Amino acid sequence: MLSTLKLITADPNSDNIDHLVALIKTLRPGKPEQGEQAAENVRVLVQLLHGEPAQASALRHYVLRLFSTRRQISLYTDTGILPNAGFFTELFQRLSFRILPPALDDNYLRDCLDRLLPIETDYLWINAVPAADWLSLYDLLSQAAPYTDAENNAASDAVDRHKTVGELLEAIQTLSYRISAMGLEPALLRLYPSIDEFESPFLMQNVELHLYLNSYRHHLATSESAADPGQLPPLEDARHLAVMLDQCETIVLKIRKNALRMGSSVSLTYLLVRLEQSITRLRKLLSLVDVGETKAEAAEETQDQNTAEASQAAKRNQALALGQELIEGHNRKYAVRELFADNINLLARNVTENASRTGEHYIAEDRQEYGAMFRSASGAGLIIGFMSLIKILASYLRAAPLVEAFLFSMNYSVGFMLIHVLHFTVATKQPAMTASRIASGLHSRDGRNIDLDSLVELIVKVIRTQFIAVAGNLLLAFPVAYLIALAYHSLSGHHLVSPDKAAHLLHDINPFASLALFHAAIAGVCLFLAGLISGYYDNKALYTHMGKRVARARWLRKLLGQQRLDRFGEYLERNLGGLMGNFYFGILLGTIGTIGFMLGLPIDIRHITFSATNFATALVGLDNQMGWRTAVVSVIGVLGIGTVNLWVSFSLALFVAMRARQIRFRQGMTLARAVFARFRSGPKDFFIPPKRVAPLEQDKPAA
Repeated sequence: MLSTLKLITADPNSDNIDHLVALIKTLRPGKPEQGEQAAENVRVLVQLLHGEPAQASALRHYVLRLFSTRRQISLYTDTGILPNAGFFTELFQRLSFRILPPALDDNYLRDCLDRLLPIETDYLWINAVPAADWLSLYDLLSQAAPYTDAENNAASDAVDRHKTVGELLEAIQTLSYRISAMGLEPALLRLYPSIDEFESPFLMQNVELHLYLNSYRHHLATSESAADPGQLPPLEDARHLAVMLDQCETIVLKIRKNALRMGSSVSLTYLLVRLEQSITRLRKLLSLVDVGETKAEAAEETQDQNTAEASQAAKRNQALALGQELIEGHNRKYAVRELFADNINLLARNVTENASRTGEHYIAEDRQEYGAMFRSASGAGLIIGFMSLIKILASYLRAAPLVEAFLFSMNYSVGFMLIHVLHFTVATKQPAMTASRIASGLHSRDGRNIDLDSLVELIVKVIRTQFIAVAGNLLLAFPVAYLIALAYHSLSGHHLVSPDKAAHLLHDINPFASLALFHAAIAGVCLFLAGLISGYYDNKALYTHMGKRVARARWLRKLLGQQRLDRFGEYLERNLGGLMGNFYFGILLGTIGTIGFMLGLPIDIRHITFSATNFATALVGLDNQMGWRTAVVSVIGVLGIGTVNLWVSFSLALFVAMRARQIRFRQGMTLARAVFARFRSGPKDFFIPPKRVAPLEQDKPAA
């Protein structure tokens, strides 16, 4: 460290960055998490500079020289802010740059950071050093005597500082232009049309900024020659600029809320994140150069020494925080995880929000809705009984694996879509929807404490609704499959499945002798993915105004007529998510077994309702000659498969819904105890809902 300082002192006018690279290397600890060691290194540097004022002056001049001879604007406007490339372009670029980094230009301060802080974890030890240690180093250098020699005088340091301030002002202006451009994007105007009705704050902030920067530059230029501070021209009032920026942030929040209702897209999400980052960075740069203080306010602070010192301390802390932010943004500029985290949360929330609204239909509040859910689930059980028959018949074709997968997929997809069109309910589709509904109930004002009583009641409703849906599916699917197998035997003279095939069907649902539960977990993942797909297409239908687009299709108008086409468009906009979710769910169920066969992997799917129909078909195929042990194991297998189906899909959906809402719920055990206590006090409520309570006479509205 001392030798490096001597090299800098020997030639402080050099614009070679190697000396600063060597100095930072002496500060870097052995491991990035060793913050105490890094802090000790900084303290040692401060002590050395305290003992050698000439070295402190030389280091100060050297650093200012490095800054002033390089272009700084891109460091302030680009580092830590998403570029204008778009999400997928940026994702591909980050992946490619991790393999083959881009070329560097030392004329840009942003590129110099690649040499100064080349390790991706450098920001960890820099952030671990206490702020007081960094500020003590900053104070030492700022208070050091100006460097002078035969060729340079004290004015050179001031010139270098003014160049840096000029670069900051240019960066502020650049960010303002970008915010104006992003605020005029059609995607924003579509979700918030009021921007066109009044003067856009995205444009007005640029107008106010121009007025202020012109005043600031004039004030800065005359301050160098004015002998009396009282003769300096007054600064333009910056409060209008602050108001415009506040309005810009308010509009962004409103657009986010509208996106939850009207749908979103990856490009819109990317634009909103970039716009928020730019506004935040603009505010930080403004506060750094003291834009926003009028001359009168500055004079008042000069009279109050304590206020002036507090203001200066706040400014130093802001500068340190911005420097750490820029360093972290530089080190993480090729990170893929942060890119996903910044952009996917809003889109994921839109998807789960649509799933949450759909989940409202999967919760029975009273006995009337409870009975309706049972009838709806029974209808699905009836159709699944015939779907099971079609699958068995398709397997007898002995088609090629891919052809067989296509037949199985179309059987599942068409069947599930028919169930949706007829407003029937498949029990295993509920968890992915109700999990989002539960996650929406985890919000609270302080982000931690929630209304556990209302949440417990919601969970009770979900459990009993899930129970009756499963019961409705099974109580009809099993007898329907049994009757179909008997009818097939009566009409054809032979069983639908041979004894060997029946034994194979029973083995597939045996939880002790096969991978039935593992395959049920795979089916649970498919159910979860189907829920996401459903939410995605619901979001897409809202965002693209699917109903209006369909109504404009001329070829459909010729087939259906305008009135039917309008109704079809409205139906499609409301149900596109459900139809596509069921379609892709069928594709997943029909192809996973074939993929496992072709790859030689033990992967397949087990679904509770189809397992029940296979059990019934096997029972008929064995002429009802089944041992009680086999029957018990099969019943346990069907119930176990259903439990795994529901638990896996529910857990994954709840996890994604909570992450999308950025919920960090830490009351899991408290909630579990509350649910258990609720079960002990009223176990009946977990299976049978209460009767609807009639409103009181005084609560009824007057005629």
